[in-house]
Amino acid sequence: MTPSSPKHRAKPITVDWSAVGHRIRELRGFYMTQQEFAAQIGISQNYVSDMERGQVEVGAEILLRIAREFGRTMEWLLTGEDRP
Repeated sequence: MTPSSPKHRAKPITVDWSAVGHRIRELRGFYMTQQEFAAQIGISQNYVSDMERGQVEVGAEILLRIAREFGRTMEWLLTGEDRP
């Protein structure tokens, strides 16, 4: 069987952007405004709002900034799970 055969193809991964938004909101917490969060990672407050509502597909660069700034992994941001 070759690597391109159906049994070896990776299963497509879909991202639940609404769930990503909930995790971003969780990271922001209750004591940080969207404006403060946005300033901390270098984006606009409107974009933070859109992310939290799951209205945008967040790019890798922004996810990486959030992950590094708040001590989480990109995998956790995208899936809610951390691998050991």
